[in-house]
Amino acid sequence: MKIILANPRGFCAGVDRAISIVELALEIHGAPIYVRHEVVHNRFVVNGLRERGAILLRS
Repeated sequence: MKIILANPRGFCAGVDRAISIVELALEIHGAPIYVRHEVVHNRFVVNGLRERGAILLRS
């Protein structure tokens, strides 16, 4: 079986922007930062934001 990987790979521009905004808010204001919903469906990225002080709300 041959596996072909799409190139380029990564997040769409909207997700990249959302992650950047949360990271910038954490830099400027410090933790905690409250975010409505997860900004991306990627547990590694979400956990990284949580570790830095983002509180992801479900509602």
